[in-house]
Amino acid sequence: MQIKINNVNINYIQYGEGRDVLLLHGWGQNIFMMKPLGDNLCDKFRITILDFPGFGESDEPSVAWTIGDYSDMLETFVKELNIKKPIVVGHSFGGRVAIRYSANNPIEKLVLFGSPCIRKEQKLSLTTRILKKLKTLPGLDKLGEKMKKYIGSRDYKAASPIMRQTLVNVVNEDLLDYAKKIEEPTLLIWGENDTEALIDDARLLEKIMVDAALIVLPGTHYAYLENLGQVVNILRNFF
Repeated sequence: MQIKINNVNINYIQYGEGRDVLLLHGWGQNIFMMKPLGDNLCDKFRITILDFPGFGESDEPSVAWTIGDYSDMLETFVKELNIKKPIVVGHSFGGRVAIRYSANNPIEKLVLFGSPCIRKEQKLSLTTRILKKLKTLPGLDKLGEKMKKYIGSRDYKAASPIMRQTLVNVVNEDLLDYAKKIEEPTLLIWGENDTEALIDDARLLEKIMVDAALIVLPGTHYAYLENLGQVVNILRNFF
């Protein structure tokens, strides 16, 4: 199914009956990364999963978006589909959007899987410093743009120009102040070997949020899938 919000076609699926559960995928992913959860919960809950704009079968935004833009889109999406006070579940980038959305909208509960939300200042590598210098020199700015394809993260390299800038916007936003505003019960589920979202970040979230608890599972950034049966049982008890 598709719905148009602010001239962006958004692909989504909705199935099951009961209280609303909204599943939000990570960066570079799509509906199918969250569907294993939905398929195991749809007997008691109405499941809604969307492809974020720029991913899956949804349109790419015409300009680079911020977390705030994704949150605003999600707010309209929820209203258009008549979803009332959802249980929000987000993985990684989807967790970032979930934090911003949940801080400003009514939800029942929140679940975050490996969701990095703390901006960290990083020392620039020599390659990056050279690239930045090239972009300031007359006649070499285009070379600097071309070199972007060969440096940076895997996600950055794989993205279109608009989504590259969107990724920069996303990772540079610190969401701790939004996390502090969330009063609803929150469950943090992290993989003990997650290198994308560090356990220390999860422990900080647990400390600063009003009502949060952390569960550490064996596995990586995708621990929620690597321990699917256990996670489904945890969610059923939490919901």
